[in-house]
Amino acid sequence: MSAVVFALVAGAVIGLALGALGGGGSVLTVPALIYLLGFTPVAATTAGLVIVTVTSATALAGHARDGHVRWRTGLLFAAAGIGPAMLGGALAGRLPAAALTVAFAAVAVAAAVRMLMPRSDSDSTVHVRPGRAAAAGAGLGAVTGVLGVGGGFLAVPALVNVLGMRMRSAVGTSLLVITVNSLAALAMRAGTADGLDWSVIGPFAGAAVLGAWDGKRLSAKLSGPTLQRAFALVLLAVAGFMLVDAVAG
Repeated sequence: MSAVVFALVAGAVIGLALGALGGGGSVLTVPALIYLLGFTPVAATTAGLVIVTVTSATALAGHARDGHVRWRTGLLFAAAGIGPAMLGGALAGRLPAAALTVAFAAVAVAAAVRMLMPRSDSDSTVHVRPGRAAAAGAGLGAVTGVLGVGGGFLAVPALVNVLGMRMRSAVGTSLLVITVNSLAALAMRAGTADGLDWSVIGPFAGAAVLGAWDGKRLSAKLSGPTLQRAFALVLLAVAGFMLVDAVAG
């Protein structure tokens, strides 16, 4: 099977997960690029940022049309993460491949645990503390910059629990935060983008965008908790495989 076919299949599956679950699917992007398409960890995290940016920006447009994006709050939250995202983007190219792999496996485990936890659509009564909001935004930016993942599984609960948003607005606003952070991290990775295989990244991103629309329709037909549990188990398996690979390597 050619690399383009692998890219199309992987992108479609990840897009379906993003569309159906509202976050967490991009965590599979980097492992797919490494183990299916032969990217190095550094190249995979850079390519992952490109794919996450395109997919998030496309999904953001849809949520904005539905009125589910809190632009001012999202931009302020993203502003706290721009600096860490840029620093993380610069740092990623200097980290050993094994360290990136272990860190990514840890994030995959965190995503799986988060997806196994119940989610609430009710209004939050949390008192917003500027310090907590800034810390959450900075942490998300750092994760995005270093590992090339969107971090929706981190952004959504932060927006709900720290800023008191309802779930629907948090999902839409998280896409704005992810898009801004991803662009900031990419700005610091210009030197690592020269050798990327765009003939693979393009189809991957395109399939992910199309898959996300199908995933949104799929979520209306299948049980959300069932989908989350199944995907969480996949993430745990991927994390275990990456840890074994890092130790063995």
